[in-house]
Amino acid sequence: MIEMAPVCVVGGGPAGLSLARTFKAQGIPFVVYERHGDVGGLWDPANEGSPIYQSAHFISSRTQSHYHDFPMPDDYPDYPSNRQILAYMRSFARRFDLYPHIRFNTQVSEARLADGHWQVTLSTGETVEHSAVVCANGTNWHPSTAQYPGHFTGELRHSVTYKSIDEFRGKRVLVIGAGNSGCDIACDAAKMADAAFISLRRGYHFVPKHIFGIPADAFAAAGPQLPMWLEQRVFGGMLRLLNGDLTRLGLQKPDHRIFETHPILNTQLLHYLAHGDIAAKPDVARFEGKTVHFKDGTAQEIDLIIAATGYQWKIPYLDPALFQWKDGRPKLYMNLFSREVPSLYALGFMETNGGAYKLFDQMADLIARTIAARARGGAGADAINALIATDAPDLSGGIHFAGSSRHAAYVEIAAYRKHMRKIRRRLGWPDLEPGRYAESQAA
Repeated sequence: MIEMAPVCVVGGGPAGLSLARTFKAQGIPFVVYERHGDVGGLWDPANEGSPIYQSAHFISSRTQSHYHDFPMPDDYPDYPSNRQILAYMRSFARRFDLYPHIRFNTQVSEARLADGHWQVTLSTGETVEHSAVVCANGTNWHPSTAQYPGHFTGELRHSVTYKSIDEFRGKRVLVIGAGNSGCDIACDAAKMADAAFISLRRGYHFVPKHIFGIPADAFAAAGPQLPMWLEQRVFGGMLRLLNGDLTRLGLQKPDHRIFETHPILNTQLLHYLAHGDIAAKPDVARFEGKTVHFKDGTAQEIDLIIAATGYQWKIPYLDPALFQWKDGRPKLYMNLFSREVPSLYALGFMETNGGAYKLFDQMADLIARTIAARARGGAGADAINALIATDAPDLSGGIHFAGSSRHAAYVEIAAYRKHMRKIRRRLGWPDLEPGRYAESQAA
């Protein structure tokens, strides 16, 4: 065990659990503070503010986004349900005996740096000293709402409040937004509502969940690593062959190449559009009572609007001045390390075009090794400090991401993994090989 004050990990969701196992394995003292009564974070729909709805499934396939050395059960489907993901996370916490390290029903109210140490104030009224803080509280807790001219007199609410398809029964429903959750919810509306519409600001590329019978992300991982410009041409051409011209379904033509926005893995919506169970509309122009006017000059009477308009990234227990921010996203080295405050870290504050959980373990390992090197001091600490201060990698993989706030902290997963390997080689740190955590599993 490394001699140091415990590290404060905020959140017992997917990122927090990865950190807990990593710190435990590397002998770093830590405490996880979780404001809810069990692990799972947003994947537990019983948690207040969780965005999970009944029909929500994992957007990555089970073989491409699981914890290192802990695959999902063989009887899980290609795309597990939210209930299966929650059960998987809790079995992970039990298998690696993480529960004793987590304080439940305890929220971090404030974390303040004083004389080189963190004074962490808890919802219990306690103030506890920690050597470092890792923000792992997640990004999908604070709804972002768009403003439109006029006043809507029907029911208007954010998608975070949506839970069940029964909410659409007997109503004329409009879903605003075409992210993956927006498309899922629109499909629910197509099945249950009296009339269903989806409003999109732009055209998108719709990626099938299966390509040649293989989950799309597994298909991409198994194929050759082509230059990005060629990969965009190949996959773009493949989608045109599979989906055809989507403007025939009322969708706008994409104004960008594939992979330049977060991928939408949903062709079920195309099925409902083709069958007339839902209609595509452009962006909203204005409201007038229960009438919604769209930018193409058309209008529809609507009873219920679900705004799937994303989330603000917030770290409410920290002074925002501790981070540099760009378009509402904290600017961090490798999306992990504060350049200004050496004892401040984050995990989960980025988006990528691949499965997160395997990446979380690799990222948590980098955080743990950095904390350990700094605790020991000497040349190892100097090397990682110099890297964090000066390294400015291009993590785009050659993709020109759309200029939206969502893509301000976006990385291309192959480019990110490649640079992580480069960091490990430079610092003499080992790769996270299979079997690394085999011995640390609880009996």
